[in-house]
Amino acid sequence: MIKKNSLIAAVLLAALTTHGCKMQKTVAQDSIPFPAFAYEGHRGARGLYPENSIGAMKVAIDLPKVTTLEMDCHITKDKQVVVYHDHYLNAKFVLDPNGKELQGNQGPLIYDLNYKELAAYDIGTKPYADFPQQKKIETHIALLSDLIKESEAYAKLKRHAPMFYNIETKSKEGKDGEYHPAPKEFSDLLVAEITKAGIASRTVIQSFDKRTIQYINKKYPAIKTSYLIDAKNKQSIQEIISELGFKPYILSPNYKIVTEDLLNQAKQQGIKVIPWTVNTVQEIESLRKLGVDGIISDYPNLF
Repeated sequence: MIKKNSLIAAVLLAALTTHGCKMQKTVAQDSIPFPAFAYEGHRGARGLYPENSIGAMKVAIDLPKVTTLEMDCHITKDKQVVVYHDHYLNAKFVLDPNGKELQGNQGPLIYDLNYKELAAYDIGTKPYADFPQQKKIETHIALLSDLIKESEAYAKLKRHAPMFYNIETKSKEGKDGEYHPAPKEFSDLLVAEITKAGIASRTVIQSFDKRTIQYINKKYPAIKTSYLIDAKNKQSIQEIISELGFKPYILSPNYKIVTEDLLNQAKQQGIKVIPWTVNTVQEIESLRKLGVDGIISDYPNLF
């Protein structure tokens, strides 16, 4: 009986020790601080590799200064979260399942296709005039879940610390049910994926569509949000906060409208400023000196 009890005690101790280690690992991951300066590869490394692809994320991970993988997400007809920017298949760089050019400027809408249909298109072979340095290789649109899995595994091999993620919901007011589901469904599908993947604490969800980040801030307050604004936006930081109804963790403006005054306003409100899309060494250095909290670039090799 004594031997049996001792054996049971040993098994219980081993189980508790293992559970404790797992808990410590989870806590340690959750406590990873946001980068002191966020170096973000736009769409992975859009200037160097087919955008928003698993390969583009790996290129960014290989660059030692990059802290964050930036990407865009859409929802397919069968409710899969995919990593892609435009609401349609873009004829500038997409070939059809037979390797042929798309007719016109726009192919089918992402939201009109099931993932199996969407995955048959090639987004990496066709020369892309806007990005002449981009590697040409057959590439397909990835599920967010697969991209995260591959990125996490690759970063584990290449890095001492895991990557952060900046994920945009590609939604637009007036287009619910046509380009994408309504903000609630879109956001719930996205949050489910990052939660299942265990990266929620290292993820910022960004959008030009304030509705998605308003919903996420209310329903999932632990998840960081970022409000994207374009060069036409002339609002003050206080006006932006009033419009949103909350303070986003990050304000992400077009880099051309970043000024010392905007940065001071954001700092007073405790909001980080991470501009997009900054593609020259001179612009990167100028913004760093001005005091931004990060940079999003198509060419993360310039960091």
